[in-house]
Order: sequence, then structure tokens, then C-alpha cells
Amino acid sequence: MASDQSREELDARARQGETVIPGGTGGKSLEAQEHLAEGRSRGGQTRREQLGTEGYQELGSKGGQARREQIGTEGYEEMGRKGGLSTTEKSGGERAQEEGIEIDESKFKTRGS
Repeated sequence: MASDQSREELDARARQGETVIPGGTGGKSLEAQEHLAEGRSRGGQTRREQLGTEGYQELGSKGGQARREQIGTEGYEEMGRKGGLSTTEKSGGERAQEEGIEIDESKFKTRGS
């Protein structure tokens, strides 16, 4: 578990609008982000149990196809490049920035937005 000092630092960053917990997007504090991430994880697990593994995989595949249609093949490939750079320690965006790899995030935006 994180030390009190690092939790305080994470909480301060969360209160400034930064997502500090994966899956905690939208939480206005560290605790709120932790709760959001836990709830989202449980929701996904419940849905997987309802649909079974194959149904859940099909659902994810359909979501990926829909996103590809929204942003086009070029945008989808650019998003994949960024995702491919991610590691357990760093996001794809962080690695791209550190290594000087240019990622055009405007390509990710839904066409017409």
C-alpha cells in the first residue's frame, strides 16, 4: 500500500483533475477514483459472467469495430501505436513523449467532432 505521503500527493493531483488511478477517470479525489475503478472492474466481471467468455470477447470485438468506424482506419492504427508503447510502469503517451515518438491524437477523435 502507498505511504501516507504518496497518497497525499496522489490525492492532491486527483483534486487538480488528473486521473491517478487506472479506471478512476472522473473521480475528484484519490478515494473517489479508487471507488470508481473498483466499481467499473466489478461491473465488467459481472457482465463477463452473464455473457460467458465467448460472448464477452465478441462484445469487445464489436466495440473495437465500432470505434474503428468512428475514427477511421488511420486513427485506429495511430491509437494502436500509442497503446503498443504502454508498459506496466508507463502509459503509451508517457513513453512516446520520453522517446520522442510523435503520436497524432487528433486522429483518435470521432470524425465530425
